[in-house]
Amino acid sequence: MRIARFTTGDEPQYGVVTGDVDDLGIPADDTVLVGLAGDPLYVGVQLTDTEVPLSDVRLLAPVLPRSKVVGIGRNYAAHAAEMGGDVPTEPLMFLKPNTSVVGPGDPVFYPRQSHELHYEGELAVVIGRICRDVAPERVADVVYGYTVGNDVTARDLQRGDVQFTRAKGFDSFCPLGPWIETDLDTSDLRVTTHLNGDVVQDGRTKDMVFDVATLVSYVSSVMTLLPGDVILTGTPEGVGPMQVGDEVEVTVAGIGSLTNKVVSRD
Repeated sequence: MRIARFTTGDEPQYGVVTGDVDDLGIPADDTVLVGLAGDPLYVGVQLTDTEVPLSDVRLLAPVLPRSKVVGIGRNYAAHAAEMGGDVPTEPLMFLKPNTSVVGPGDPVFYPRQSHELHYEGELAVVIGRICRDVAPERVADVVYGYTVGNDVTARDLQRGDVQFTRAKGFDSFCPLGPWIETDLDTSDLRVTTHLNGDVVQDGRTKDMVFDVATLVSYVSSVMTLLPGDVILTGTPEGVGPMQVGDEVEVTVAGIGSLTNKVVSRD
C-alpha cells in the first residue's frame, strides 16, 4: 500500500495511491488518491468516498516526524572509502531535527554559512509504533513503511565542525517523499540519484553494511522510537556538490522518485 500526504490547496490530508505503478514506483497517468480519515499512523487506514486524481494534487512530505530523524553514516563501504573513512563496526548515528523535513518539489535552501552543499540519496524507514530494544527479528512489527530521502549535507561545515548537527540540520535538509510504501522487501533495492538529469549515484541496498533490521534494532537500543520517526539508512557512493538552480532526483526502486530544486536562502 502506498500512503501519501497531499493538498489540493486547502488543509493537508492523507490518501492511498491506487492504480498501476511500474517497477521503479512511477505511477500511471490515471492514478488516483483515495482519501483517508485522519492520520493513518494514529487512526489506521480508514478509507473515505473521496477520490482525487494524482495529477490534481500537490504531494507533501509523507510524514512529519513528531520527534526525530535519525541518520546513519558510512553505511555503504564504497561511500566510506570516498569520504576517507573506515567502515564502521557498529552503526554511526546522528540526528537531524524534524524541522529539516520538506516534501517533493519543495526547495532545498542553500545556506549562507556553506559553500559546499551535497546530495545524499537514501532509503528511509518510517517507524509505526512506540518501541525500544527491538530485536532484529521483530523489526517488521514496528516499521510502518518506507520512503525516499535526501540527507542534504553542508560538507564544508561537516568537516569544520567535526560533528554533524549543523551540517545536516538546516531547514529543508531532509526532503522525504513521494509517499510511504508499507509493503517492501528492502534487501536489494536500487538507489539512484540524478543531478540535472545525469546519474551521480547508483547503488543497491544489498551493499549496506548494516541492513534495515540491524539499524532499527540498534537505534532502538539507544533511544525510544515514536510513530513517525524516520531512520535514514545511509547513502551509496557518488555524493557530490549541488549549486543554486540544480535539480536533484532520488529514486528508490519499488517506492518512487523524490525531486527537489536548490535555491538561494537570500
